[in-house]
Amino acid sequence: MAIFSMTGFAREEGGDDAAQWVWEVRSVNARGLDIRCKLPHGLDRLEAPVREAVAKRARRGAVSVSLTLTRRAGEGALRINRALVDQVIQLQDQLGDVVDSARPRLESLLAMRGVVEVAEDEPDEAATAARDEALLAALASALDAMSAMRGEEGARLNSVFAEQLRELTSLAESASNTAALQPAAIKARLAEQVRTLMETEPALPEERLAQEAALLAAKADVAEELDRLSAHIAAVSDLMSVGEPVGRRLDFLCQELNREANTLCAKSSDLELTNIGLALKAAIERLREQVQNVE
Repeated sequence: MAIFSMTGFAREEGGDDAAQWVWEVRSVNARGLDIRCKLPHGLDRLEAPVREAVAKRARRGAVSVSLTLTRRAGEGALRINRALVDQVIQLQDQLGDVVDSARPRLESLLAMRGVVEVAEDEPDEAATAARDEALLAALASALDAMSAMRGEEGARLNSVFAEQLRELTSLAESASNTAALQPAAIKARLAEQVRTLMETEPALPEERLAQEAALLAAKADVAEELDRLSAHIAAVSDLMSVGEPVGRRLDFLCQELNREANTLCAKSSDLELTNIGLALKAAIERLREQVQNVE
């Protein structure tokens, strides 16, 4: 795949005898690689391998990774949080002089949040390691699916870029072929401008006249801008097939393309050439908008 998008999503479910889990991975545009992990309490040890796994598959993008872990019903026995019950009774005793109330009934205590807990057996190291391995394997599958989605989106972007590059190439050729840039037209326009300078009152000194003529000639010459436009367009085309993250380099080339189009418009003294320059600027902006999605 030539280029990758930064947009992707994947979901992977799994489980073992004691629990079920769901990984969700989302990726959106970002200037660099920003990894955000949301893991259940007690599984913070997985954050480092999660970040490592993401970094192996993505160079740019804001990637959010979340894990939902649900214990299977029937795992563990119920127990009473005796410390919490004692605290409730002590508080009632302390308020006995202020509020007249009967001792709390059993059903009221059991209904309180936190009084009844699930006593889970502490897993041994082997069981913990096996679950961690299974969780990370499921994450790898989710990340592979996300990468595949980013690649599919990149393929669609590649088709869009190909069409946009054809448009830019055509506009650059049209600019080069405008009547205003033909040697005879440039010569005639310069001759007219120099004649106008010579007829000014008071007459310009010969040295100043030569300076003004040189400035007019430099402004009429947009060959360098057109050459650089063509070179930048070719560079964008080459980056489409390098097979590695190129988003930042494409963004830089869009800036350079826009710079040349701006200079072309500033130098133009011909309506047709100005209109082509404006069309180039609009096409370059459309290209830049799509480039923001490239890894």
